[in-house]
Amino acid sequence: MKPFLLLATRPEDEAADDEYAGFLAGAGLTRDQLVRVRLEAGPMPAIELSDYSGIIVGGSPFNAGDAEVAKTAVQRRVEQELAGLLDRVLAQDFPFLGACYGVGLLTAHLHGIVDNTWGEEAGPIDITLTEAGRNDPVFGTLAESFVGFVGHKEACSQVPPGAVVLASGQACPIQAFRVGRNVYATQFHPELTRESIVTRLRIYRDNGYFHPDRLADVMTAIGASTVTEPAKLLTSFVARFGTGTPERADAAQAAGA
Repeated sequence: MKPFLLLATRPEDEAADDEYAGFLAGAGLTRDQLVRVRLEAGPMPAIELSDYSGIIVGGSPFNAGDAEVAKTAVQRRVEQELAGLLDRVLAQDFPFLGACYGVGLLTAHLHGIVDNTWGEEAGPIDITLTEAGRNDPVFGTLAESFVGFVGHKEACSQVPPGAVVLASGQACPIQAFRVGRNVYATQFHPELTRESIVTRLRIYRDNGYFHPDRLADVMTAIGASTVTEPAKLLTSFVARFGTGTPERADAAQAAGA
């Protein structure tokens, strides 16, 4: 199996390492099988898509929907580099999974709308698959309804043209979508466990993902939650794309699918 590539953007070492550990555990991969590149630390290296089974983009303290003038020079560089990579990913319908920050990047890149209409306080939420999600080869392995962890100030409020909504939530209607056959994005975090979201909240407690006075309530909700399904999304993604050559959208369309 060719390795997968995790493109990370968290500048805090503890948060970055915890995220990497979460993706490794959730996907059932070793470090050799999930190569990590921390884009916030320096320019993106040359990436040959053919060297990898798929690409994963994790969460970030960056907000894709912020005005350009509000973004740091590092964020602008990172997003410019990712835009070039996304052009190649989309042109080839290359296996891709963007989580949280990744959904914002993909939405903005494809001219959907990402804004603060559907921000959600950090913690567990109920997620329900749409009919398309139930029939999707990756999402269809999950339970029809499940609990996942979120924490975001912005979200996709209008999917890009041609995107298919795969999962929804009560407070944030677009929890996941697919473009083509192989490009996925989720608002929820498939890599987070109860332990890791507590770590994440400790690191980002002053970043606006919840009101400081709400910390006790947030921690209580997390402690009472059972979150198992989201990690299955990672194992399903790896199982589908880690072996063989995925069917591309353009090939399917040429065949009349």
